[in-house]
Amino acid sequence: MTRTDRRIVKTQESLKKAVIDIMSEKSFDDITIQDIADRANLNRGTIYLHYQDKYDLLDKLIETHLNELGEMEEWACEMEWIDALVPYFEYFESNYLFFSTMLASKEAKGAPSSFRTRLLNSFMEGFKGEIDRESDRNTDLSDDVMLQYAGTAYVGIIEWWIKNGMPYPPQVMAKQVGILLGRSL
Repeated sequence: MTRTDRRIVKTQESLKKAVIDIMSEKSFDDITIQDIADRANLNRGTIYLHYQDKYDLLDKLIETHLNELGEMEEWACEMEWIDALVPYFEYFESNYLFFSTMLASKEAKGAPSSFRTRLLNSFMEGFKGEIDRESDRNTDLSDDVMLQYAGTAYVGIIEWWIKNGMPYPPQVMAKQVGILLGRSL
């Protein structure tokens, strides 16, 4: 496995942070490559060495977070709901600026508006193996409806928690949401 040069990683992290910082101030469509370069204290040309354009930069940032959440899903599915959700809420807390910016975005087009859909689809995919078919409580329920319900509720509660300044600690959120998801699936 090849190792990425630390300077490249540092530059890419600086660019990702810059775009999120700026998005908390103005619409993604109004952000220019020069804005990102200025905020990251880099030359415009440096951005193009790493990304095709601002959409590519944002898409890579989104992919990074979705991949990290996906990696958590691999081991979380072996745990009880409450224990499995604590690391997720801690992740959302430690990446507050990213999630608050992406979930607050009301743009009509582009990557920010598709983020919520991508997050929802990711969680719904992860919930597929969690549907209780052993007891008879879900006998008359369609998998599609249950997944849509649970996924939408989960993303909605994350959105509410972040937009309201995380009024409860991650452990409290994990417990309450874990109980609710356990009842739903």
